[in-house]
Amino acid sequence: MDHLLQELVQFVLRIDAMAVDIVVELRRPLFTKVMNSVTGLGSASAGLVFLGLFYLADWHREFKLTLAALILSGVIVGSLMLLVQRPYPPQPVCLTGGAETIAHSFPSGHAAAVSVYAMVAHRSKILPFVITTSAAILIAFSRFYLGTHYLSDTVFGVLIGIGAVLVAERMFDSDRLPISY
Repeated sequence: MDHLLQELVQFVLRIDAMAVDIVVELRRPLFTKVMNSVTGLGSASAGLVFLGLFYLADWHREFKLTLAALILSGVIVGSLMLLVQRPYPPQPVCLTGGAETIAHSFPSGHAAAVSVYAMVAHRSKILPFVITTSAAILIAFSRFYLGTHYLSDTVFGVLIGIGAVLVAERMFDSDRLPISY
C-alpha cells in the first residue's frame, strides 16, 4: 500500500512539473495582468467583504453557509500547509505576503474559498450561479497560472471548498447548527 501511495505521489509530481512548464510557456503580459487582477478575489480579505455583503443584504442562509464553509476550509487548508510544507512552484509571476502568511503551496486556499462561493451560489435562489462559478474557475486557474500553486494544489483546494460546503450543509440540516433566524 505504501508503494502504491508513493507511485501516486510521483505521478502527481510529474504532472505538476509538466503543467508548470506548459503554463510558463503560455504566459502573456496582458493575460498575466488580468490574472493578477482577479486572483485577489479568492483572498481572506475578499471573503470578509463577501460575507459582509451577504449579511447586509439579509441573505442569512448564504451568509451562514459561506461563513461555516470558509472557516472549515481555512482550518483544513492551513493545517495541510503546515503538515505538507510544499514549496512554491518555480518561476512564479508574483508571491504576495510576508512573515505573517503561511509560505507553502499545498493546497490552494484561494481555490478552496472560490469553490465555497460557487457551491453556495449553486444552492442559493439569490446568487447568480453561472457568474459566480465562472469567476471561481478563473480565480482558481489564476493561482496556477501565476505560479503560486501547482495544478494539484489548485485541484485539491477546489475539492476542499466543495467538501467544506457539503459538511457545513450537513451540520445545518441535522439541526446541530440552525441556519435560519
